[in-house]
Amino acid sequence: MLRGRAFKFGDNISTDRIVPGKLLHLRSNLPELAKHVLEDADPTFAQRVRKGDFLVAGKNFGLGSSREHAPLVIKMAGVSAVIARSAARIFYRNAINIGLPVLLCDTDGIDDGDELEVDLKAGRIKDLTNKVELHSSRMPRIMLDILQEGGLIPYMQKHKNFDV
Repeated sequence: MLRGRAFKFGDNISTDRIVPGKLLHLRSNLPELAKHVLEDADPTFAQRVRKGDFLVAGKNFGLGSSREHAPLVIKMAGVSAVIARSAARIFYRNAINIGLPVLLCDTDGIDDGDELEVDLKAGRIKDLTNKVELHSSRMPRIMLDILQEGGLIPYMQKHKNFDV
């Protein structure tokens, strides 16, 4: 069970807004890059987010280039999961591969600052502030297993193969 605050963003948050192009020179210093995550969308996000919080977005989260470090710096900033109405396919797979859950559901009823509780296995999101329960699309078992191991590389190191 995951629990934290919601940081709400709108539709079409691109990987360029997650990791601004002007900061790509920091790709070899990911902890420093994580200090700037989403600063073009919310200049205070990286300073306010705490370990376990959730990034909540509208449609098409993570569109644009396939910057693998976009989900990585979100995770490094402390975000425990992304909850969005929809997410770009490449962002979604990159996130799962590095162990960052992405849940897809109607996020309109979640407000910035709401306290959330997420059950990944059940695909259930409880908005404790608004006393509402949402249901995300359920992830296949293999994706849950990859997330449980901390990402694709740790999963493959441990299991040597996909057991589907």
